Amino acid sequence: MTEAKASSPNSFQRFCQARLTLAAISFVLFVLSWQSQRAFSQSTSAAPAKPPQAHAPRDGQHDFDFNIGVWHTHIRRVLDPFASQTNFIELDGTVTTRKVWDGRAFLEEIEADGPKGHWEGLSLFLYNPESHQWSQSFLHSKAPSLSPLVGSFKDGRGELFQQDTFHDKSILVRATWSVLTPNEHRYEEDFSNDGGKTWALYFTATKTREQPESISDVAAGAEPRSDAPEGHDFDFDLGTWKTRSSRLLHPLTGSNTWVELDGVTVVKKVWNGRANLAEYKASGSTGTVQLLSLRWFNPGTHEWNIDFATPNVGTLGIPAVGQFKNGRGDFYDYEPINGRAVLVRFSIWETGPDSAQSEQAFSADGGKTWEVNWITHYSRMKER
Repeated sequence: MTEAKASSPNSFQRFCQARLTLAAISFVLFVLSWQSQRAFSQSTSAAPAKPPQAHAPRDGQHDFDFNIGVWHTHIRRVLDPFASQTNFIELDGTVTTRKVWDGRAFLEEIEADGPKGHWEGLSLFLYNPESHQWSQSFLHSKAPSLSPLVGSFKDGRGELFQQDTFHDKSILVRATWSVLTPNEHRYEEDFSNDGGKTWALYFTATKTREQPESISDVAAGAEPRSDAPEGHDFDFDLGTWKTRSSRLLHPLTGSNTWVELDGVTVVKKVWNGRANLAEYKASGSTGTVQLLSLRWFNPGTHEWNIDFATPNVGTLGIPAVGQFKNGRGDFYDYEPINGRAVLVRFSIWETGPDSAQSEQAFSADGGKTWEVNWITHYSRMKER
Protein backbone atom coordinates (compact mmCIF):
# COMPACT_ATOMS: atom_id res chain seq x y z
CA MET A 1 0.00 0.00 0.00
CA THR A 2 2.70 2.43 0.87
CA GLU A 3 4.49 1.88 -2.47
CA ALA A 4 1.22 2.17 -4.38
CA LYS A 5 0.29 5.40 -2.73
CA ALA A 6 3.82 6.77 -3.36
CA SER A 7 3.71 5.98 -7.09
CA SER A 8 0.23 7.25 -7.83
CA PRO A 9 0.97 11.00 -7.62
CA ASN A 10 3.98 10.60 -9.97
CA SER A 11 1.84 8.87 -12.58
CA PHE A 12 -0.76 11.58 -12.36
CA GLN A 13 1.91 14.26 -12.67
CA ARG A 14 3.41 12.64 -15.76
CA PHE A 15 -0.06 12.40 -17.27
CA CYS A 16 -0.66 16.13 -16.73
CA GLN A 17 2.69 17.07 -18.18
CA ALA A 18 1.98 14.97 -21.27
CA ARG A 19 -1.39 16.70 -21.76
CA LEU A 20 0.25 20.12 -21.44
CA THR A 21 2.95 19.13 -23.91
CA LEU A 22 0.37 17.96 -26.45
CA ALA A 23 -1.60 21.14 -25.99
CA ALA A 24 1.50 23.25 -26.55
CA ILE A 25 2.41 21.31 -29.67
CA SER A 26 -1.14 21.64 -31.01
CA PHE A 27 -1.05 25.40 -30.40
CA VAL A 28 2.28 25.76 -32.18
CA LEU A 29 1.03 23.72 -35.12
CA PHE A 30 -2.11 25.83 -35.24
CA VAL A 31 -0.10 29.06 -35.28
CA LEU A 32 2.24 27.75 -37.95
CA SER A 33 -0.69 26.53 -40.02
CA TRP A 34 -2.47 29.87 -39.67
CA GLN A 35 0.67 31.78 -40.65
CA SER A 36 1.22 29.52 -43.64
CA GLN A 37 -2.37 29.91 -44.81
CA ARG A 38 -2.14 33.68 -44.36
CA ALA A 39 1.11 33.87 -46.33
CA PHE A 40 -0.37 31.68 -49.07
CA SER A 41 -3.51 33.81 -49.17
CA GLN A 42 -1.49 36.99 -49.47
CA SER A 43 0.73 35.51 -52.17
CA THR A 44 -2.24 34.44 -54.27
CA SER A 45 -4.46 37.46 -53.75
CA ALA A 46 -1.88 40.23 -53.91
CA ALA A 47 1.20 38.70 -55.53
CA PRO A 48 3.57 41.28 -56.97
CA ALA A 49 3.86 41.24 -60.75
CA LYS A 50 6.82 39.31 -62.09
CA PRO A 51 9.34 41.33 -64.06
CA PRO A 52 8.70 40.94 -67.79
CA GLN A 53 10.99 38.56 -69.56
CA ALA A 54 13.51 40.20 -71.83
CA HIS A 55 12.57 40.00 -75.48
CA ALA A 56 14.83 38.04 -77.76
CA PRO A 57 17.11 40.31 -79.79
CA ARG A 58 15.61 41.16 -83.15
CA ASP A 59 16.94 39.44 -86.23
CA GLY A 60 18.65 42.19 -88.19
CA GLN A 61 20.03 40.22 -91.12
CA HIS A 62 17.84 42.20 -93.54
CA ASP A 63 18.60 45.66 -92.14
CA PHE A 64 20.62 46.65 -95.21
CA ASP A 65 18.13 45.36 -97.79
CA PHE A 66 17.07 48.96 -98.43
CA ASN A 67 20.55 49.65 -99.82
CA ILE A 68 20.33 47.15 -102.70
CA GLY A 69 20.36 48.81 -106.10
CA VAL A 70 22.08 51.55 -108.06
CA TRP A 71 22.09 55.03 -106.52
CA HIS A 72 23.16 58.53 -107.39
CA THR A 73 25.18 59.91 -104.50
CA HIS A 74 25.96 63.47 -103.52
CA ILE A 75 28.86 63.61 -101.07
CA ARG A 76 29.92 66.45 -98.80
CA ARG A 77 33.18 65.97 -96.92
CA VAL A 78 34.44 68.38 -94.30
CA LEU A 79 38.20 68.86 -94.46
CA ASP A 80 38.65 69.38 -90.71
CA PRO A 81 35.52 68.83 -88.60
CA PHE A 82 37.31 70.12 -85.47
CA ALA A 83 38.37 73.43 -87.03
CA SER A 84 36.59 76.69 -86.22
CA GLN A 85 35.98 77.33 -89.92
CA THR A 86 34.27 74.54 -91.83
CA ASN A 87 35.78 73.99 -95.27
CA PHE A 88 34.42 71.17 -97.37
CA ILE A 89 34.45 69.59 -100.81
CA GLU A 90 31.55 68.05 -102.75
CA LEU A 91 31.46 65.05 -105.05
CA ASP A 92 28.82 63.34 -107.19
CA GLY A 93 28.82 59.77 -108.34
CA THR A 94 27.24 56.31 -108.37
CA VAL A 95 26.87 53.66 -105.68
CA THR A 96 26.10 50.05 -106.60
CA THR A 97 25.08 47.63 -103.83
CA ARG A 98 24.26 43.95 -104.20
CA LYS A 99 24.04 40.81 -102.10
CA VAL A 100 26.93 38.36 -102.18
CA TRP A 101 27.77 35.05 -100.49
CA ASP A 102 24.25 33.67 -100.97
CA GLY A 103 22.78 36.75 -99.29
CA ARG A 104 24.95 36.64 -96.14
CA ALA A 105 26.82 39.81 -97.07
CA PHE A 106 26.43 43.03 -99.03
CA LEU A 107 29.02 44.55 -101.36
CA GLU A 108 28.93 48.29 -102.03
CA GLU A 109 31.04 49.87 -104.79
CA ILE A 110 31.36 53.64 -104.96
CA GLU A 111 32.58 55.90 -107.78
CA ALA A 112 32.55 59.69 -107.49
CA ASP A 113 34.15 62.76 -109.06
CA GLY A 114 35.08 66.00 -107.35
CA PRO A 115 37.59 68.86 -107.33
CA LYS A 116 40.44 66.41 -106.69
CA GLY A 117 39.49 64.03 -109.47
CA HIS A 118 38.06 60.52 -109.53
CA TRP A 119 37.61 58.57 -106.31
CA GLU A 120 36.48 54.99 -105.68
CA GLY A 121 35.61 53.01 -102.58
CA LEU A 122 34.35 49.58 -101.57
CA SER A 123 32.42 48.45 -98.48
CA LEU A 124 31.70 44.89 -97.37
CA PHE A 125 28.82 44.44 -94.90
CA LEU A 126 28.69 41.31 -92.73
CA TYR A 127 26.09 40.31 -90.12
CA ASN A 128 26.81 38.53 -86.83
CA PRO A 129 23.73 36.41 -85.93
CA GLU A 130 24.85 35.99 -82.29
CA SER A 131 25.53 39.62 -81.39
CA HIS A 132 22.90 40.89 -83.89
CA GLN A 133 25.41 43.47 -85.09
CA TRP A 134 26.72 44.54 -88.47
CA SER A 135 30.28 45.23 -89.51
CA GLN A 136 31.06 47.67 -92.31
CA SER A 137 34.59 47.28 -93.72
CA PHE A 138 35.65 50.09 -96.04
CA LEU A 139 38.45 50.30 -98.61
CA HIS A 140 39.68 53.52 -100.24
CA SER A 141 41.14 53.25 -103.75
CA LYS A 142 44.05 55.61 -102.98
CA ALA A 143 44.93 54.01 -99.64
CA PRO A 144 43.22 50.60 -99.49
CA SER A 145 43.38 49.53 -95.86
CA LEU A 146 40.40 48.16 -93.94
CA SER A 147 38.49 50.44 -91.60
CA PRO A 148 35.78 48.31 -89.92
CA LEU A 149 32.84 49.82 -88.07
CA VAL A 150 30.49 47.72 -85.89
CA GLY A 151 26.98 48.43 -84.66
CA SER A 152 23.27 47.73 -85.11
CA PHE A 153 19.93 49.12 -86.26
CA LYS A 154 17.07 50.39 -84.14
CA ASP A 155 13.80 51.88 -85.42
CA GLY A 156 15.12 52.07 -88.98
CA ARG A 157 18.33 53.87 -88.01
CA GLY A 158 21.73 52.20 -87.97
CA GLU A 159 24.66 53.34 -85.86
CA LEU A 160 28.10 51.77 -86.25
CA PHE A 161 31.26 52.79 -84.40
CA GLN A 162 35.02 52.43 -84.56
CA GLN A 163 38.20 53.89 -83.09
CA ASP A 164 40.47 55.66 -85.56
CA THR A 165 43.00 58.47 -85.84
CA PHE A 166 42.65 61.95 -87.35
CA HIS A 167 45.69 64.20 -87.66
CA ASP A 168 47.61 61.60 -85.64
CA LYS A 169 45.17 61.83 -82.71
CA SER A 170 42.83 59.09 -81.52
CA ILE A 171 39.15 59.70 -82.23
CA LEU A 172 35.84 57.86 -82.24
CA VAL A 173 33.92 57.52 -85.49
CA ARG A 174 30.15 57.12 -85.67
CA ALA A 175 28.55 56.03 -88.95
CA THR A 176 24.81 56.59 -89.25
CA TRP A 177 22.43 55.11 -91.80
CA SER A 178 18.95 56.62 -91.99
CA VAL A 179 16.20 55.66 -94.42
CA LEU A 180 14.33 58.74 -95.62
CA THR A 181 12.03 57.19 -98.24
CA PRO A 182 12.03 53.90 -100.21
CA ASN A 183 14.07 55.71 -102.88
CA GLU A 184 16.30 57.89 -100.73
CA HIS A 185 18.58 57.36 -97.75
CA ARG A 186 21.50 59.08 -96.07
CA TYR A 187 24.87 58.05 -94.74
CA GLU A 188 26.79 60.23 -92.30
CA GLU A 189 30.06 60.02 -90.38
CA ASP A 190 30.78 62.03 -87.24
CA PHE A 191 34.04 62.36 -85.31
CA SER A 192 34.48 62.73 -81.56
CA ASN A 193 37.69 63.67 -79.76
CA ASP A 194 36.17 63.71 -76.27
CA GLY A 195 34.98 60.14 -75.83
CA GLY A 196 31.60 60.61 -77.50
CA LYS A 197 30.43 63.61 -75.47
CA THR A 198 30.26 65.75 -78.61
CA TRP A 199 30.30 64.87 -82.29
CA ALA A 200 31.47 66.86 -85.32
CA LEU A 201 30.05 66.09 -88.77
CA TYR A 202 32.72 64.88 -91.20
CA PHE A 203 31.00 63.14 -94.13
CA THR A 204 27.51 63.12 -95.63
CA ALA A 205 26.27 61.08 -98.59
CA THR A 206 22.68 61.49 -99.78
CA LYS A 207 21.62 58.70 -102.13
CA THR A 208 18.68 58.68 -104.55
CA ARG A 209 17.73 55.52 -106.40
CA GLU A 210 18.50 55.14 -110.10
CA GLN A 211 17.50 51.49 -110.52
CA PRO A 212 16.36 48.78 -108.07
CA GLU A 213 18.88 46.09 -108.97
CA SER A 214 22.37 46.20 -110.37
CA ILE A 215 23.48 44.28 -113.42
CA SER A 216 26.13 41.94 -112.07
CA ASP A 217 29.56 42.30 -113.65
CA VAL A 218 31.25 39.57 -111.64
CA ALA A 219 33.08 36.76 -113.36
CA ALA A 220 31.04 33.61 -113.95
CA GLY A 221 34.03 31.70 -115.25
CA ALA A 222 37.63 32.18 -116.24
CA GLU A 223 38.52 35.57 -117.74
CA PRO A 224 41.30 36.56 -120.12
CA ARG A 225 44.42 37.46 -118.22
CA SER A 226 45.56 41.04 -118.20
CA ASP A 227 48.95 42.11 -119.49
CA ALA A 228 49.20 44.78 -116.80
CA PRO A 229 52.46 44.53 -114.85
CA GLU A 230 50.81 44.29 -111.41
CA GLY A 231 47.46 44.00 -109.69
CA HIS A 232 46.33 40.99 -111.75
CA ASP A 233 48.12 38.14 -109.98
CA PHE A 234 44.78 36.52 -109.09
CA ASP A 235 43.45 36.49 -112.65
CA PHE A 236 44.21 32.76 -112.88
CA ASP A 237 41.92 32.17 -109.88
CA LEU A 238 38.76 33.77 -111.28
CA GLY A 239 35.96 31.31 -111.96
CA THR A 240 34.27 28.28 -110.40
CA TRP A 241 36.34 25.42 -108.98
CA LYS A 242 35.72 21.93 -107.65
CA THR A 243 37.73 21.55 -104.45
CA ARG A 244 39.23 18.71 -102.44
CA SER A 245 40.55 19.81 -99.05
CA SER A 246 42.56 18.08 -96.33
CA ARG A 247 42.30 19.72 -92.91
CA LEU A 248 44.34 19.04 -89.77
CA LEU A 249 41.80 19.04 -86.95
CA HIS A 250 44.10 19.99 -84.05
CA PRO A 251 47.06 22.02 -85.31
CA LEU A 252 50.09 22.73 -83.12
CA THR A 253 49.19 19.90 -80.72
CA GLY A 254 51.21 17.05 -82.20
CA SER A 255 48.03 15.51 -83.55
CA ASN A 256 48.00 13.88 -86.97
CA THR A 257 44.23 13.61 -87.41
CA TRP A 258 43.19 14.85 -90.84
CA VAL A 259 39.72 15.08 -92.39
CA GLU A 260 38.73 15.36 -96.03
CA LEU A 261 36.21 17.86 -97.43
CA ASP A 262 34.72 18.18 -100.92
CA GLY A 263 33.12 21.33 -102.20
CA VAL A 264 33.06 24.28 -104.58
CA THR A 265 34.85 27.63 -104.61
CA VAL A 266 33.63 30.58 -106.67
CA VAL A 267 36.00 33.51 -107.24
CA LYS A 268 34.55 36.76 -108.60
CA LYS A 269 36.23 39.95 -109.73
CA VAL A 270 34.88 43.08 -107.99
CA TRP A 271 35.70 46.76 -107.68
CA ASN A 272 36.78 47.10 -111.31
CA GLY A 273 39.40 44.40 -110.81
CA ARG A 274 41.06 45.94 -107.76
CA ALA A 275 39.70 43.11 -105.60
CA ASN A 276 38.04 39.72 -105.79
CA LEU A 277 35.72 37.67 -103.61
CA ALA A 278 36.24 33.94 -103.05
CA GLU A 279 33.31 31.94 -101.66
CA TYR A 280 34.33 28.53 -100.32
CA LYS A 281 31.90 25.81 -99.24
CA ALA A 282 32.92 22.21 -98.51
CA SER A 283 31.55 19.29 -96.51
CA GLY A 284 33.05 16.23 -94.87
CA SER A 285 32.72 13.90 -91.92
CA THR A 286 33.02 16.80 -89.45
CA GLY A 287 30.36 18.95 -91.11
CA THR A 288 30.28 21.88 -93.51
CA VAL A 289 32.80 24.73 -93.68
CA GLN A 290 31.91 28.04 -95.33
CA LEU A 291 34.31 30.92 -95.85
CA LEU A 292 34.26 34.27 -97.61
CA SER A 293 37.61 35.73 -98.62
CA LEU A 294 38.15 39.31 -99.72
CA ARG A 295 41.43 39.90 -101.56
CA TRP A 296 42.48 43.42 -102.54
CA PHE A 297 45.55 45.00 -104.09
CA ASN A 298 47.36 47.99 -102.59
CA PRO A 299 49.05 49.91 -105.44
CA GLY A 300 51.07 51.97 -102.96
CA THR A 301 52.81 48.99 -101.36
CA HIS A 302 52.46 46.66 -104.39
CA GLU A 303 51.06 44.00 -102.05
CA TRP A 304 47.93 41.90 -101.82
CA ASN A 305 45.80 41.67 -98.69
CA ILE A 306 43.68 38.59 -97.95
CA ASP A 307 40.99 38.46 -95.30
CA PHE A 308 38.48 35.79 -94.27
CA ALA A 309 35.01 35.72 -92.71
CA THR A 310 32.76 32.91 -91.47
CA PRO A 311 28.92 32.98 -91.31
CA ASN A 312 28.75 33.07 -87.50
CA VAL A 313 31.35 35.78 -86.86
CA GLY A 314 30.11 38.66 -88.98
CA THR A 315 33.43 40.50 -89.23
CA LEU A 316 36.57 40.18 -91.28
CA GLY A 317 39.60 38.97 -89.38
CA ILE A 318 43.19 40.15 -89.49
CA PRO A 319 44.30 40.52 -93.11
CA ALA A 320 47.27 38.54 -94.35
CA VAL A 321 49.67 40.60 -96.48
CA GLY A 322 52.09 39.45 -99.14
CA GLN A 323 53.08 39.20 -102.79
CA PHE A 324 53.35 36.81 -105.69
CA LYS A 325 56.82 35.66 -106.67
CA ASN A 326 57.47 33.20 -109.50
CA GLY A 327 53.75 32.43 -109.70
CA ARG A 328 53.31 31.66 -105.99
CA GLY A 329 51.61 33.98 -103.53
CA ASP A 330 52.59 33.91 -99.84
CA PHE A 331 50.64 36.02 -97.33
CA TYR A 332 51.38 36.40 -93.62
CA ASP A 333 49.69 37.66 -90.48
CA TYR A 334 50.01 37.27 -86.71
CA GLU A 335 46.84 36.32 -84.88
CA PRO A 336 45.45 34.32 -81.93
CA ILE A 337 44.70 30.66 -82.65
CA ASN A 338 42.98 28.77 -79.82
CA GLY A 339 44.09 31.43 -77.35
CA ARG A 340 47.70 31.46 -78.54
CA ALA A 341 49.28 34.07 -80.84
CA VAL A 342 50.96 32.43 -83.83
CA LEU A 343 52.21 33.32 -87.29
CA VAL A 344 49.83 32.34 -90.10
CA ARG A 345 50.84 31.80 -93.71
CA PHE A 346 48.39 31.39 -96.60
CA SER A 347 49.84 30.32 -99.96
CA ILE A 348 48.27 29.81 -103.38
CA TRP A 349 49.66 28.96 -106.79
CA GLU A 350 48.65 27.66 -110.20
CA THR A 351 49.50 24.03 -110.95
CA GLY A 352 48.14 23.91 -114.50
CA PRO A 353 45.86 25.71 -116.97
CA ASP A 354 42.78 24.54 -115.05
CA SER A 355 44.17 23.55 -111.65
CA ALA A 356 45.57 25.25 -108.57
CA GLN A 357 46.53 24.56 -104.97
CA SER A 358 46.45 26.50 -101.69
CA GLU A 359 47.86 25.83 -98.22
CA GLN A 360 47.54 27.26 -94.75
CA ALA A 361 50.32 26.82 -92.18
CA PHE A 362 50.98 27.95 -88.58
CA SER A 363 54.25 28.73 -86.84
CA ALA A 364 54.59 28.94 -83.05
CA ASP A 365 58.31 29.76 -83.10
CA GLY A 366 58.42 32.98 -85.08
CA GLY A 367 58.63 31.39 -88.51
CA LYS A 368 61.50 28.96 -87.84
CA THR A 369 59.26 25.97 -88.47
CA TRP A 370 55.84 25.70 -90.09
CA GLU A 371 53.08 23.12 -89.72
CA VAL A 372 50.76 22.88 -92.74
CA ASN A 373 47.18 22.35 -91.55
CA TRP A 374 44.98 22.94 -94.59
CA ILE A 375 45.61 21.83 -98.18
CA THR A 376 43.14 22.44 -101.02
CA HIS A 377 43.35 21.25 -104.61
CA TYR A 378 41.27 23.11 -107.21
CA SER A 379 39.97 21.82 -110.55
CA ARG A 380 38.23 24.31 -112.80
CA MET A 381 34.58 23.61 -113.54
CA LYS A 382 33.82 24.39 -117.17
CA GLU A 383 30.92 26.66 -117.98
CA ARG A 384 27.91 24.91 -119.37
